Amino acid sequence: MSKLPSLKNLSYLLALHQHQNFNRAAQACHVSQSTLSSGIQNLEEQLGCQLIERDHKSFLFTGMGEEIVDQARKIITETEELLHFAQSQGKTMEGPLRLGCIPTIAPFLLGDLSKFVHKHYPALHLNIREDTTHNLLHLLRNGELDVLILALPMDIQGNQSYMLGRDPFKLVMHKSLAAKIKEPVAYNQLPDESIFLLEKEHCLTGHAVAACELADSSKINPFTATSLHSLVQMADAGFGATFIPQMAIDRGILNGTDLVALQPSGQQASRDIGLIYRSTTNRRQTFRKLAEIIANLLPERTLQ
Repeated sequence: MSKLPSLKNLSYLLALHQHQNFNRAAQACHVSQSTLSSGIQNLEEQLGCQLIERDHKSFLFTGMGEEIVDQARKIITETEELLHFAQSQGKTMEGPLRLGCIPTIAPFLLGDLSKFVHKHYPALHLNIREDTTHNLLHLLRNGELDVLILALPMDIQGNQSYMLGRDPFKLVMHKSLAAKIKEPVAYNQLPDESIFLLEKEHCLTGHAVAACELADSSKINPFTATSLHSLVQMADAGFGATFIPQMAIDRGILNGTDLVALQPSGQQASRDIGLIYRSTTNRRQTFRKLAEIIANLLPERTLQ
């Protein structure tokens, strides 16, 4: 058998692909630029194909190089998981776990989750990243995260998932406006441009509009917020209404305001919460246990 490519050289290739600069990639790998360059050249020789087209000022990855990067990423990720599995001797709730979560869930769940894990599973070390769904799925695919907490339905790009529970939506508005509204709220009772939503980068907007059956776009204000807290402030100032998930209400997001939560239209006025992980992982037992813990922290548990 010919000599296999080294993991070190594969990691050099991934670093160069990520940073698109030899000097920055070498710094990230804590080696000299010449060491990184020679490692990638050695990898090309072993594989018998050109991975990078170079001149004295620039470079680009070949088509084969891009495909090799994808395969190298899988190899490195699975090797890291193998190492973790061996170091923990197969124990389920031990070692580092890189968890990603979206901003409309993270502030209202991760504190309780971290406290529970710290108390009951002190050998499990959560490393948490908050980001958009799109970015988190990219990081999961690249092996930079192990597992995600997302709102569903969503294209999870071939990954596996556990359905954890439902998070109902409420239509939140100032008490003076709510006094004039009947439940469940018919949106024709509201003034035009009176419903405030998050930026489109946040999947909660699409989920809320669909689940609460808000079909009349004339009711939506052109202003978009970056966080649920901003929406609460706009509604509390008396400018209109907004959709807030029950999870955030239970954690006190309306405390100190003059807002009330009404039942919106829609037979399924809620979002689903899911735990997403790669199909190739060997940590399914860990993720199943984590799913059970998170499901118990949600407004409505529906673990599947």
